[in-house]
Amino acid sequence: MSPGRGGTPRRTVPLERAEALRLLAAAPFGRIVFTADALPAVRPVNHLIGDGGEVIVRTQPFAGLARAAFGRPAIVAYHADEIDPVRRTGWSVLVTGPARLVTAAELAAEYARRLGPWGDPHGGVVIGIEPTLVTGTRLIEEVPV
Repeated sequence: MSPGRGGTPRRTVPLERAEALRLLAAAPFGRIVFTADALPAVRPVNHLIGDGGEVIVRTQPFAGLARAAFGRPAIVAYHADEIDPVRRTGWSVLVTGPARLVTAAELAAEYARRLGPWGDPHGGVVIGIEPTLVTGTRLIEEVPV
């Protein structure tokens, strides 16, 4: 338990996998976390949840994601949250798993269309992240008894 603004205690509650993925699906964007030159790197991207439950993102083929472009999975994390900065309540979800380039041309084009451009409207690759590990927490106000 930690105090929120004004001293009201806050408590974190773990989220079930299904609830975490539901919240993630409703979030407008998140952050992909990968390794670049042996260091952690983070980039903001928008996402959607694919039919198979994978997190689909469209991003530039950064050096740390190059393995995915060559058919070998790169282990990445994907994080999204919605935290009220005044009340200090909300939720946070982290998905960790292998990332692979979406190679089926029609599927990649459909995902790219649905995601739209994040940066360069003509660049980027579509990557699917298998949600091997899904964790999430909700930060709530502690109700006095």
